[in-house]
Amino acid sequence: MLAPYLPIVLLFALAFGFAFFSVAIAPFTGPRRYNKAKLDFYECGIEPTPQPEGPNRFPIKYFLTAMLFIVFDIEIIFLYPYAVSNQALGLFGLIEMILFILTVFIAYAYVWRRGGLDWD
Repeated sequence: MLAPYLPIVLLFALAFGFAFFSVAIAPFTGPRRYNKAKLDFYECGIEPTPQPEGPNRFPIKYFLTAMLFIVFDIEIIFLYPYAVSNQALGLFGLIEMILFILTVFIAYAYVWRRGGLDWD
């Protein structure tokens, strides 16, 4: 009865084993000598600006931009099933996709208007 699930269980076991092995072996195979260049922040090849002492915090705009990218990327991924089966969905599917794209466009316009895409 559970025989069809055996490959999935084996794949999860293999993935878990690989992850555990990678984390366990990293301290033994990684570099032992760290220098200033390795421990310093890297920002696209530009020397990073001096940060105040204390916890090194990134400006919130980086996180907001990443979240916006994830949200809009996931929304656009939802278009793929429609592209695959648009013949079978017919007019109903077309109307639903128009409403979905309109909703994404309204969200994009809202974010743009609120300044979520500005780098200043």
